[in-house]
Amino acid sequence: MKLGIVGLPNVGKSTLFNAITKAGAESANYPFCTIDPNMGVVDVPDPRLASLSKLYNSEKILPAQVTFFDIAGLVKGASHGEGLGNKFLSHIREVDAILHVVRCFEDPNVTHVEATIDPKRDIEIINMELILADLEVLERRKSRVERQLKGDKAYAVEYNLILKLIAHLENERRAKSCPLEKEEVAIYEQMQLLTSKPVIYVANVSMEDQNPASLKDVEAIAKAEGELVLPISAQIEEEIADLDDEDKELFLKEMGLESSGLDRLIRASYALLNLISFITAGPTETKAWTIMKGTKAVDAAGKIHSDIQRGFIRAETISYEELNRIGSMVKAKELGAVRLEGKEYVVKDGDVILFRFNV
Repeated sequence: MKLGIVGLPNVGKSTLFNAITKAGAESANYPFCTIDPNMGVVDVPDPRLASLSKLYNSEKILPAQVTFFDIAGLVKGASHGEGLGNKFLSHIREVDAILHVVRCFEDPNVTHVEATIDPKRDIEIINMELILADLEVLERRKSRVERQLKGDKAYAVEYNLILKLIAHLENERRAKSCPLEKEEVAIYEQMQLLTSKPVIYVANVSMEDQNPASLKDVEAIAKAEGELVLPISAQIEEEIADLDDEDKELFLKEMGLESSGLDRLIRASYALLNLISFITAGPTETKAWTIMKGTKAVDAAGKIHSDIQRGFIRAETISYEELNRIGSMVKAKELGAVRLEGKEYVVKDGDVILFRFNV
């Protein structure tokens, strides 16, 4: 899973990125500090893996991973060359979702590029810059498809889709809300428009006030757009970044939080993108694999290796909860708890699977 972080300068983007990835991205109190896009890879927290690793006496644990991209802070006019932001928007065209960091904290020592704290205005600025960047991409594509259409009428569907999207965006609406015909879907998805991507609004709140009045503005916008909003204090994440698990748990409890912002962010991202994990386990490794909800067993096998998918025979399957309760795969088989599933079986979150195949 790939997530791209966007926002105005000095809203806490790089502070949050540093804290959740421990990647050491530069963070400072002035615009355009992030000259190059930063990338950090984070393991997906999954306590099931440690339990299974003990059960199988695995040599190593391989969690699923999330890649975060932190690009330069965008400002009004970025799509027309203001600041450094537009230069790096290409780096997030291939992400699965966008994390839009919005400043909801007051701090006279941290300059806001627009001088005041106004989440609604800030969101509108960023969304407009993403819309303008998409329009630029579509205008270039339109010129190319116009030439192709003269020699091949098969490009008519794509050309008409481009015109429809341009009109939609010019009305200051994100591509995500544009109605599509069945034959347009595949072309639309290939375009990788920034405003077609699902968004989590990350409301950066202060350590002292985790429920500021400004948070309601972000929640209202997210609700209207059908998106998620997640209040996170980048300051708290920074505090707990280097703590061990025990100290982290105590600190979070003192702050009135059940889990870290990273854990909540990953859970929200999985839910937003309809992702689940299945697990393979053995003496060599216990590993989590990320798939779309609704994926069939034969396609899940392809996540591991194309040969396993091609030579698929069956999937020996048991839920993590049941296997953990029984205590061993051998005993689970003796009790008849391990199911033999075929290609059409829809994999569930937490399924522990051994694929049988022959090539």
